[in-house]
Amino acid sequence: ADEILFVDAREIHNQIDRAHRDWRPEQIEYLANIVRLWRGEKPEFEAGSEKMLDAVLPDHTYEDVPGLCAVATAEEIEQEGWSLNPGRYVGSSGSSVDDLEVAARLESLAEEFETLSKEANSYSDAVREVMSRAFS
Repeated sequence: ADEILFVDAREIHNQIDRAHRDWRPEQIEYLANIVRLWRGEKPEFEAGSEKMLDAVLPDHTYEDVPGLCAVATAEEIEQEGWSLNPGRYVGSSGSSVDDLEVAARLESLAEEFETLSKEANSYSDAVREVMSRAFS
């Protein structure tokens, strides 16, 4: 109850074209197996994900895998400004540290920018209303 599992599946997909991606059954099963292991359940291999899982969790026991999955507590999420961006917790696999960190930071900044923009618009509307009443 105190833990949240983050899975960063950005690198696990089937590229259809530049703008579209989907997941093969074994990729979906692989991601589901990560969740199963975290829950203490046995993995399933009907769709053929065993090789994928063996490559990152050969003992079929959950552990954080840099760039793929990590567990965070509510306290850790609060320290991250309540961001639910998996990249903040999962980190990187080591191959593209800068890209993952930059992407996570950009997403966080975009969220903050949207919030501040809404707040600024609200203040702007309030000032316009006061000004229109004052000069009417």
